[in-house]
Amino acid sequence: MPLPVPVLPEGVDPAWLPPVAFRAVGGRRTLIRGSGLLVETVHGELAEACRRFGGRVVRDAVPDGAYDLVLGLGGDDLGDEGFAAVREGGTTTVTASGGRGLLYGLFHVVRLGEAAFTGGWAREVHRPALALRMLDHWDNVAVHPVMGQVERGYAGGSLFWEDGRARRELDRVRAYGRLLAACGINAISVNNVNVHAAEARLLTDRIGEVAEIAAALRPYGIRTHLSVSFAAPITLGGLPTADPLDETVRGWWAEATRRVYEAIPDFGGYVVKADSEGQPGPFAYSRSHADGANLLAAALEPFGGTVHWRAFVYDHRQDWRDRTTDRARSAYDHFVPLDGEFAAHAVLQVKHGPMDFQVREPVSPLLGAMPRTRLAVELQVTQEYTGQQRHVCWLGPMWSEVLRFRPEDIGVGGLARGGLVAVSNVGDDPFWTGHPLAQANLYTFGRLAWQPDAEPGAVLDEWIGLGFPDAPEELTGGLHAVLDGSWRTYEKYTAPLGVGFMVQPGHHYGPSVDGYEYSPWGTYHFADRDGVGVDRGAASGTGYAGQYGKPWAELYESPDTCPDELLLFFHHVPYGHVLKSGKTVIQHIYDTHFEGVEEVEEARAVWDALAGLMDPARHARVAERYEEQLRSAREWRDQVNSYFFRKSGVPDGRGRRIH
Repeated sequence: MPLPVPVLPEGVDPAWLPPVAFRAVGGRRTLIRGSGLLVETVHGELAEACRRFGGRVVRDAVPDGAYDLVLGLGGDDLGDEGFAAVREGGTTTVTASGGRGLLYGLFHVVRLGEAAFTGGWAREVHRPALALRMLDHWDNVAVHPVMGQVERGYAGGSLFWEDGRARRELDRVRAYGRLLAACGINAISVNNVNVHAAEARLLTDRIGEVAEIAAALRPYGIRTHLSVSFAAPITLGGLPTADPLDETVRGWWAEATRRVYEAIPDFGGYVVKADSEGQPGPFAYSRSHADGANLLAAALEPFGGTVHWRAFVYDHRQDWRDRTTDRARSAYDHFVPLDGEFAAHAVLQVKHGPMDFQVREPVSPLLGAMPRTRLAVELQVTQEYTGQQRHVCWLGPMWSEVLRFRPEDIGVGGLARGGLVAVSNVGDDPFWTGHPLAQANLYTFGRLAWQPDAEPGAVLDEWIGLGFPDAPEELTGGLHAVLDGSWRTYEKYTAPLGVGFMVQPGHHYGPSVDGYEYSPWGTYHFADRDGVGVDRGAASGTGYAGQYGKPWAELYESPDTCPDELLLFFHHVPYGHVLKSGKTVIQHIYDTHFEGVEEVEEARAVWDALAGLMDPARHARVAERYEEQLRSAREWRDQVNSYFFRKSGVPDGRGRRIH
């Protein structure tokens, strides 16, 4: 029997898999060859599409030339996830070596639509560039008194957890797995990297709840991972120590991991945040992060699992008066000396920038400095610092810049041998991501994880085509217009020239230019009456620029060669410093903040004109969010411009009112 397509609750948006997206395959005669869980998923998808659109699906018959589409296992060794597609003799044929590959091949045909059945085209082979394409959920089992059900979550409650336990109805979890598989994501971690007391027990006596979630995701090829606490041997096992070199600790982790795999045979592994922002770690025992990661890698190795050890380690109790301490340096300083010491089943998970998912920051120098370590690159799909899914901010161009950046001879996408990982932006909101247009970020992440050098604009058009099938050109053009460029618009009305962190402390929404400037979490702009920016040069500053290899270290070292968009990240310059654009720094600040608000006003007008061309509830939700975005953009403009006018004493060269 084919596996049934999960049924969404009434009122839940189908995102980029509405039934009509399957019309091209559903109206044709299809042959499926092969067996296994994921082949049954493929069968279920096609059976449902044929039921809707009048086609027919056949199992394991000998091809007689009468099929429009043939999907089957066999042929070349394409790996478990690769597939080949060809159209000849009026038949489109997809072959794969494994069930995941066949599932991805089906969704490839769905993306192509009628083009999959038009003319003839030569055989194409599709394989993911990265073996692991993963989402980390920062979901809490029990509602946290400060961070709530989902830490940095902007789309309602958790898909997985409710009332302190796993949700009893998991149909929507399975539907989520379907969405993820359709854009190429193959793994998730189901709980917060900040592991609290209730979440810690998921490793042991509550592993059955994780197994239920894993079972719901398995039909779509999604492997389940778990965030664990480094101190678990103490808090759960009653041991007096969590020292990674202690034999009793090693034995405890080995036995706990064995029991995990008894419950979830295809379990992916652990995610660990250690010695960071109060989370326990190996430093308590004078051990290195390699010692800590290798402890868990050894426990996972017999089962083929992996530990993802996050490199987000820095001093969050620094003195703001100390200009020698630089948070940007921390990951490099901590981890580069450990290159080559991490075990094969350990992956070091590195944020794409040296700070914390700001709207603009350089690519982390760590990504080009550890050739003997498996690295995973971490992005943030949830928009913590980019509008919190109240603002339109499509991040595809940012991520593409990161993945194409070449620290030396190879791009970041090629250096990410441990995979591409992102913090999820999904919750139990009817639109999945709170802001319906924020779905584009989730889809884009999956497609770039599959193909890091993909053109983001083409991926955006894929999402539009799948999410709004049969849309008139006015609608598709309007959607593209309001999304493409929205990241740069957001940058214009928020923190300028790479400076970052001008947000309200704690919740990180809205402007507060000095919000973190005098806090233990770090200082970020050093604005005074003479200038603004942080000197991170090797000659006179913190030395951060020197962590890059050539030619980047030389490029960033001088304000004359540093790219304008990163100038204030790397240099403290006078307000009258002339940018490569020909504007002074202070005039750039004024102009971009006015421009950013104007661009939001224009985008809102475009959106208003799309009323009547889509589902009214979807249009109304976005229109409501645009009102808040415009209000917030004006607030950012006025606070930032006023702050720097008062600091510098330099009036706007265009004579506009600055409060």
